[in-house]
Amino acid sequence: MATGSEKSSAQEIAPPRVDGRRERGRSSHRRIVEAMMELIAQGDLSPSAARVAEEAGIGLRTVFRHFDDMDALYAEITATITEEVMPIVMAPYPAQPWRDNIRELVARRVRVFETTLPFRLAANIKRYQSPFLMGQYSRVVMLERELILRLLPADVRADRIGVEALCAALSFHSWRTLRHDQSLSAEDAGAVMVRMVEAQLAAIAVD
Repeated sequence: MATGSEKSSAQEIAPPRVDGRRERGRSSHRRIVEAMMELIAQGDLSPSAARVAEEAGIGLRTVFRHFDDMDALYAEITATITEEVMPIVMAPYPAQPWRDNIRELVARRVRVFETTLPFRLAANIKRYQSPFLMGQYSRVVMLERELILRLLPADVRADRIGVEALCAALSFHSWRTLRHDQSLSAEDAGAVMVRMVEAQLAAIAVD
């Protein structure tokens, strides 16, 4: 027969109980997000809740039980994508001439824009009906602009037209036009973006 101390020790080392309902809920949540992202990546830029439910292999009611509306689902996707790309976006730049840092920024933008392209296209379809997506769009545009300005010397930033031209060349709008509207490959779109940025750098007399 186990003593009181033995019973106490057994209780201390016993694994915690798993709440099956909560665990199933978390699993369904992950499946919904993954299904939505997979559909968008495959080119379905505006999947319905019913299509998401089908892809995830769960009931439509389960989708709405986890996400009161599609904005909540897009918020979750945004968080997932942000976690993936922010280490690239926010990585420090080496101590080198500012022009070289701008060239490094081009390489980073190509990677990030290509990764996020289908998701940003999907969000663009909905953003005029979604305060969340419109707010997210504005925040991203401001961040992308700020990241360029941080790399420019003060006398370069004083050239307003030059700065605007550089921001336009490095914008997601330009990448979307090249990849989506002009149907260029990622490689060709990257080459075009490099050429546009180099033309802007050549027009700036300041070293």
